Amino acid sequence: MTRKPVIVGLGGTVRDGSSTEKALICALRRAEALGAETRLLGGAFLGSLPIFDPRPGGPHESQAALAEAIRGADGVIVASPGYHGSISGVVKNALDTLELTRTDARPYFAHKPVGTIITADGWQAAGTTLMALRAIIHALRGWPTPFGAALNSAGAGFDETGSCRDKKDAWQLDTVAEQVVEFAKMKAAAP
Repeated sequence: MTRKPVIVGLGGTVRDGSSTEKALICALRRAEALGAETRLLGGAFLGSLPIFDPRPGGPHESQAALAEAIRGADGVIVASPGYHGSISGVVKNALDTLELTRTDARPYFAHKPVGTIITADGWQAAGTTLMALRAIIHALRGWPTPFGAALNSAGAGFDETGSCRDKKDAWQLDTVAEQVVEFAKMKAAAP
């Protein structure tokens, strides 16, 4: 790859300082340390997206910006809280909005590595949400990375600098970022 891979982080919650967005930022920092250019589409952005409406009429400016960001990405990291055993509504709405790319030569997440991060207040919700998100990524033609991070938000959390307090959680976020960057570079090097 002659240029830095572009990794888009998509996720968080509409609550400022959510553990989901902090986890996503940690992963994006690791991607940057590995030489990637990153872009965060976090909770505030997700909250600005109108509910996706497939009827004719043209996309809202923020919906068009989301579609363009994903089109330009070499890899994506999606982070969602686990709400009632599945992904949050704002993350699902963002993923639904990618329907704007359906007629592209490479629609949705086609040919892109997609890392997954789940934060949940308990392991059961983390596991079911991770499985749901991975299934959605498959449906969107993405390549889920072999490792998906599942963090129990009832645990240690993040310090005042935004770093993980728990070494195992930090390792998980680093691993997701490393796999997305590595696969993006491999894809770019393939003939």
